[in-house]
Amino acid sequence: MKQKITVRQIVFSAIAIALAILIATVLKFKGPFWFNGGSITLFSMLLITMIGWWYGPLMGIIGALAYALLQFITGPYVLSPLQVILDYPLAFGALGISGFFWKAKNGLVKGYIAGVLGRLFFHCVSGVVFYTEYIGNFGKDAAAVWGSILYNMSYIIPEAVLTLIVISLPPMKKVLGRIKQMALANTR
Repeated sequence: MKQKITVRQIVFSAIAIALAILIATVLKFKGPFWFNGGSITLFSMLLITMIGWWYGPLMGIIGALAYALLQFITGPYVLSPLQVILDYPLAFGALGISGFFWKAKNGLVKGYIAGVLGRLFFHCVSGVVFYTEYIGNFGKDAAAVWGSILYNMSYIIPEAVLTLIVISLPPMKKVLGRIKQMALANTR
């Protein structure tokens, strides 16, 4: 069965992406130790994973890839073409994994966790690939592997934990459920 993309889906997805870009650009905490990219934003990843939660994997991945492109345009961090692919379409695009949980009980939480872990994975792979060039073969690249994991976890995990706490609050669950109802109105 071919999924039809509606105007409502495009509009709600565009609003979520625009808000996520605004938050990621204006309302971010960029610590002094995140000199190679990365920052804590207030719920920008949540907005992107909500697209998948609303509409499923196709729209989730399309929305996440659109967000990745805008992230690259608004604030690129470029070392090489491979790093760009790993850090933008693959890492930010992984937030679209949330769409595979759109019909699951607690689908937003499950999808959010899956999307964030996907993003973390690709940023870590990118870090390992490029930190090995700077750190060298120390302990069979263990320093590069652990350095990349710890570096990327230092900004992704705090935002994820904060978001999970907020979306687990009963009033927020109610609001998010109502937003999903509006996003799905007249689409079934």
